[in-house]
Amino acid sequence: MNAVRMYTTQVCPFCLRAKALLKQRGVEQIDEIRIDLDPAERDRMIEATGRRTVPQIFIGSTHVGGCDDLIALDRSGGLAPLLQAS
Repeated sequence: MNAVRMYTTQVCPFCLRAKALLKQRGVEQIDEIRIDLDPAERDRMIEATGRRTVPQIFIGSTHVGGCDDLIALDRSGGLAPLLQAS
């Protein structure tokens, strides 16, 4: 299974929703990067994604986007293959 990395904050409801969906799809390990604890991580997130909001989700080297993007990917049938790709 591809590694999942997610930029998050402690109180983000969209982050919680995204994590719940990923766990429902069999993801056991999510590398969470808390941008509320480390401002430099926020800068790295913005540089990598061009976005300022959380969550920002990466599966392998693919930037999926935020929670709505993850849900749309799942509904279109694209999430499972992306998670399984190696």
